[in-house]
Amino acid sequence: MTGGSYVMALDQGTTSSRCILFDKEGFIVSMAQKEFNQYYPQPGWVEHNPREIWSSQLAVAIEAMANVGATADNIAAIGITNQRETTIVWDRETGEPIYNAIVWQCRRTADQIEELKKEGWDSLIKDRTGLVPDAYFSATKIRWILDNVDGAKVMAREGRLAFGNVDSWLIWNLTKGKIHVTDYTNASRTMLFDIHRCQWDEELLSLFKIPISMMPEVKPSSCIYGDSDPSVLGGPIMIGGAAGDQQAALFGQNCFEPGQVKNTYGTGGFLLMNTGSDAIRSEHGLVTTIAASLGPRPEYALEGSVFVAGASIQWLRDEMRMLKSSAASEEYADMVADTAGVYVVPAFTGMGAPYWDPYARGTIVGLSRGCRKEHFVRATLESICYQSADVIKAMEEDAACPLKELRVDGGASANNFLMQFQSDICGVTAYRPKCIETTALGAAYLAGIATGYWKDKEDVERNWQLGRKFEARMDEAKRAELLKGWHRAVRAAIAWSEDI
Repeated sequence: MTGGSYVMALDQGTTSSRCILFDKEGFIVSMAQKEFNQYYPQPGWVEHNPREIWSSQLAVAIEAMANVGATADNIAAIGITNQRETTIVWDRETGEPIYNAIVWQCRRTADQIEELKKEGWDSLIKDRTGLVPDAYFSATKIRWILDNVDGAKVMAREGRLAFGNVDSWLIWNLTKGKIHVTDYTNASRTMLFDIHRCQWDEELLSLFKIPISMMPEVKPSSCIYGDSDPSVLGGPIMIGGAAGDQQAALFGQNCFEPGQVKNTYGTGGFLLMNTGSDAIRSEHGLVTTIAASLGPRPEYALEGSVFVAGASIQWLRDEMRMLKSSAASEEYADMVADTAGVYVVPAFTGMGAPYWDPYARGTIVGLSRGCRKEHFVRATLESICYQSADVIKAMEEDAACPLKELRVDGGASANNFLMQFQSDICGVTAYRPKCIETTALGAAYLAGIATGYWKDKEDVERNWQLGRKFEARMDEAKRAELLKGWHRAVRAAIAWSEDI
């Protein structure tokens, strides 16, 4: 091997940490993955241990290198992609977190958001940040930590505390506390960042009583942030890129032109439409966010977030014990022609776009005596596609153009039943690339271009290869009938929360 043979992608997700080494052609050379614990202190609350996030991420990086006998000299760059919005606050002096990471799914600050809405902050927050005020984003999570951890407010005033989403936490640890930085995409998910001026918004920081001293420096997604400390991976390696997981996937799918859309089927489901230099204000329940791009000038995207996608299959496997493996869901779904009238609305942590109801909860409707496990599994898989269809419709209305194609990726996109039903219920062709690890690949591309491993966008575009395409074969009447039933089920889930 020659120096700089691979680009390392650190893919820090909601349920696991992964490291993938990619070569020049975008092929996976080595991969390692490690799951970590999920903590649920109360219903609707979700936490991670930041130390476990770091230790699992470091372990898989070392394992991926060892798999192919690579040393630090063989790694041209590190690119980082991460679960977004998940909030970590730590002591700058000791490097120790002062509380667990509050995960993006956590709904503990929903009441605080309702108060903000009553006080009329909706419009300003949306104008500045592009976001719909919601407990999903980082701002109220930071405030909760400052309010509920003994001594945190004093430490914050003294400048001792640092905030970061997971990307900042990883870079801090990779550099042994030398660099406190984030990128545009992660900053745009905090509800504290002006996406038009590309800087922290002092009025919003004041609203949430968060000192600006806590905030990381913000840089472009493809940018040399610095070197990892030599003691971490056996030598210094350039950290050349970072992006929130969904923006990284948009880049990894080569959705470089306005109007191109990708959907990532991970723990949640995340649809992004590239809108180029135009920050389109959504009127249909989507958010405007910054897309991963190469230069200091931001590019934008419309985004719709489905809070529960692949997590619903894990629920069937782990809590309901209906499946021995997630992959078995495809086999069960194919055993029946339909769901026997059953709809599952997996609003375990509220509903995201385009509904934004933090109080909705999981609902099952249409049960009859003839419902079997196979129907239930199929209905759960279909729910992922219905939620995505709602977001796609909102995108079409905001962008004022029909969707022509959908690029799909993420672990659950390997499920052929799921992809075919997605194509059918949306009436569009879905394209699944050979490499469905496009989140990690996007992070690798951003870092590799910054460090010269790849030359430019055109260089990486040549790597995209079609794995399979799924063409719609459902007639319009059937599609309309199924969607009508789905929307009745959603109304039932929302009705459940109305007396709270």
